[in-house]
Amino acid sequence: MSELKNRDLLLPYVLPYALYVLVASVPTDILPREANYAVRLVLVGAALAWGWKRYSPLRGPGRVSISIGVGILAGLIGTVVWIALIQPFDPPAGVEWELLPFVLRVVAAVALVPLFEELLLRGFVLRLVVQWGEAKRAGEEQPFGVALDERSVNDVAPGAWTLLALVISTVLFALGHAEHEWVAAIAYGLLMAGLWILRRDLLTCVVAHAATNGALAAYVMSRGAWELW
Repeated sequence: MSELKNRDLLLPYVLPYALYVLVASVPTDILPREANYAVRLVLVGAALAWGWKRYSPLRGPGRVSISIGVGILAGLIGTVVWIALIQPFDPPAGVEWELLPFVLRVVAAVALVPLFEELLLRGFVLRLVVQWGEAKRAGEEQPFGVALDERSVNDVAPGAWTLLALVISTVLFALGHAEHEWVAAIAYGLLMAGLWILRRDLLTCVVAHAATNGALAAYVMSRGAWELW
């Protein structure tokens, strides 16, 4: 059993996401795009490094090579699904990015975003809701308090899930995106949850998320589809 309970783990899991969003909210006239992404890379990278020993392992019981292969394939499929489900909602016209901020955003989207989003949403939120449900079924008077103060998501069995956990983690993932992306984000969040259940690890989810972001960047640059960026 982990000595650190979920209340102790809340900051390590949430901090990278919070820092990314906080820096992203700084206006470009104060922090130009290239500087903004450079700051995100440094601060979020440092937050992930600080919290690393507190996270559950990305690896699961399956072979790493298979998880990577499945993740890449799922990520490419996810790219097609993402583009197909955004187009009907008339995304606002985008403006072409200069090369340096574009490259820095790609680095962040491939190296950082998949890590902190999957750790937070599938690694923490989904598993916290699983433990909340377990406490409710056990007849605890304050099941969420029990899940927060007496349980650790790092003790949850790989691949564990409930319908409520899928719904909450997926809805929160969607809310982190623009309104015209919500349907695509819901589908994508369910895909990531499915990988967690299928492969029983976070590694597959992280690899898939990174593959999607990288493939989407390549599509945007090659086709000039800046409305997707």
